Amino acid sequence: MIHEELQRLEKLAAQVSKKLEQIEEQNLMLKHEVDFLRSSIKEKDAALEDFKNQIKITKLVNSIPVENIESAELRERINNYIQEIDNIIAYLSE
Repeated sequence: MIHEELQRLEKLAAQVSKKLEQIEEQNLMLKHEVDFLRSSIKEKDAALEDFKNQIKITKLVNSIPVENIESAELRERINNYIQEIDNIIAYLSE
């Protein structure tokens, strides 16, 4: 009787130990997933900030009054710089 009870308790202990290992593995996988998702969110936040800055720069460029040829050339040059920066950001994002 005591021997049977001891065997049953040992079996339960083994089941609990196995379940604990499974939960620890699952916990580790979830921690890795959370880390990955956090880094993904950081990258997307950075991209969003870059996009917001692009919009601000574009608005600034568009607000420059075109009074003479030099202003038009300056606006064109700034637009070209913005396009180059966009290309570099797109390249680095890949």
